[in-house]
Amino acid sequence: MRASCSAAGTGRRARARRAVTVGVISDTHGLLRPEAFAALRGVDAIVHAGDIGAPEVLTRLATIAPVTAVRGNNDRDAWARALPDDATLELGGVRLYVLHDRAELHFDPEQAGFAAVITGHSHRPSLERRGTVLFVNPGSAGPRRFTLPVSTARLRVANGRVRARLLPLDV
Repeated sequence: MRASCSAAGTGRRARARRAVTVGVISDTHGLLRPEAFAALRGVDAIVHAGDIGAPEVLTRLATIAPVTAVRGNNDRDAWARALPDDATLELGGVRLYVLHDRAELHFDPEQAGFAAVITGHSHRPSLERRGTVLFVNPGSAGPRRFTLPVSTARLRVANGRVRARLLPLDV
């Protein structure tokens, strides 16, 4: 299942648009925790950066907001074949690029005009700015792995800029 959303417009017209809030989740591995669901409530769009684990995860997320999802390395069942390996969204006048594993990024996102790159895979939440590009990994919202935190993230797109914050979940 993949539903994408876009906000038309660039330049001054896009800057006049209202702010857009994007919920970011990854590595659920079939477990959509109530805490993760609650952390995503109220967003305008949701990005799932792969290792979804079950189609029901996307169905439930879609009750909150339109979902853009990419296939992760563990999404091997028949339902996941319809998911793309990567996705591009335009929201609030900025371009976002989504893929599961950052090591699979084989181009310069700044040169390509992306404001942010959203990934998962490592289960390690992180925010890193390289040049003008914000790299966002929300961490894993599914089963805990080792001693890593369970978390999601939120992006706020306003005035042609992207800001992000990680949301550790109390589980």
